[in-house]
Amino acid sequence: MRFTSPAATAAALAALALTGCASHRQPDVALPAAFEAPAAVEGVVDLDRWWAAFDDPQLTTLIEGALVEGFDTRIAATRLAEARAVRTSQLLQFGPQGNITGSARRTETDQIDGTAVDIPGFSTSGTSDRYAADFNVSWELDLFGRIFTANRAASADVAAARFAYEGARASLAAAVADAYFQARGLAIQLADARETARIQRELLNIARIRAERGLGATSDADRVAGDLAQAESQVEALESELASARRSLLVVVGRGTDPLANMSVPASVGEAPPAPRTLPGELLARRPDVREAEARFRSALGRKQLTAKAFFPTFTLTPGIGIQRQEQPNFESTSSSWNVGAGVTIPVLDIPRLLAELRAQDARTEQAALTYEKAVQTAYGEAENALLRLEADRRRVVLLEEGERRAQTAYEAARIRYSRGLGDLQTALSAEQAWRAIRAQLTAAQVQAMRRAVQAYQAVGGGWPSAATASSGRGEMG
Repeated sequence: MRFTSPAATAAALAALALTGCASHRQPDVALPAAFEAPAAVEGVVDLDRWWAAFDDPQLTTLIEGALVEGFDTRIAATRLAEARAVRTSQLLQFGPQGNITGSARRTETDQIDGTAVDIPGFSTSGTSDRYAADFNVSWELDLFGRIFTANRAASADVAAARFAYEGARASLAAAVADAYFQARGLAIQLADARETARIQRELLNIARIRAERGLGATSDADRVAGDLAQAESQVEALESELASARRSLLVVVGRGTDPLANMSVPASVGEAPPAPRTLPGELLARRPDVREAEARFRSALGRKQLTAKAFFPTFTLTPGIGIQRQEQPNFESTSSSWNVGAGVTIPVLDIPRLLAELRAQDARTEQAALTYEKAVQTAYGEAENALLRLEADRRRVVLLEEGERRAQTAYEAARIRYSRGLGDLQTALSAEQAWRAIRAQLTAAQVQAMRRAVQAYQAVGGGWPSAATASSGRGEMG
């Protein structure tokens, strides 16, 4: 019968484990060649700073200020610093380990019975002092590349933290723009509500004059007065909503305690810029969440390889030096010593536990691969939907702008006819309501289009310097 040594058994298991690591499947991140959504008009837009495409200096100031002072990016920056410190700590474990230790001891001896002995080197009474200092070092010889494997895994963690940081910045920029355009929409609604109240006052004055002249019923004035009260109450509600939106926007940009006067919101929106033409494959490089998922997979794969290398023997050097000094009556001595030791640890009874850990890490690696695949498909779906909805919203705005222009013309004609006694109040009010209804739809569509544009830029991976971070990320992943 032929027996196999424990070291050979462990080495064979390690070789099998490493073979399994090398054959781990690669995530399926294939994407279509193009989006199915209608192609947007190609624009010269710097995706790193997509907010400049809106040509709004206040928006640019808010976003760039938030990227410096915003709490989300500052928190993400501390997590990145933590990841870098953890990587350094993990790698230093593979370097020489050791501490200097020292001790001091004083002994007081009194001879009670008998004759005291006091000769050089030996005394039965008196005071004796002993001092010692040692510096012992333990250093694992990395014969199987554990440190390089650990470095790849730890660097991938740092890369993931870096992409999480960039993702937080990109999300914050989009959140600021989204809140800003919502506030501008409220400002437009407030301006419209005030205009409605002004028109109602004008109609109320006309109704009173017509009633005084016997050209209309007094009930017309009462009806318009009721509509005026409703319009003024709407003004009050929108004023409070706009103030709340301005405060929320200040909080998002990291200036939550500033006076509301520092946050002016114009009552206009503007035209939503088209998203630049992009390809699905670019999402793999441009989306920070996709890059983070890829780094997490690389980290899991590296940790699986490191777990497999735990089956190999561990060789350790243990050099050390020391110095001792002893002081007694009529005697002093100082000595020094040094030693060099070596040790080897071969996992034998730990093999079942190591196999279980390897299977667990293999499952974690598969989870990371699936998470990476999901992140890619989610990114594609978000980009496809955002581009599709943006173009639909832009077309919707064009249609509503034409309808609003015609409805306003119809209202002005009805109002003039009523003021001249050529039309009734019901016709004028109906025309005004129709105009206000379509104007409200236009405002909502304009705000929605601007928000869709923000979503589209974020969905295609805008808002962070991907080109500069790509080389940094690869370096951090080893």
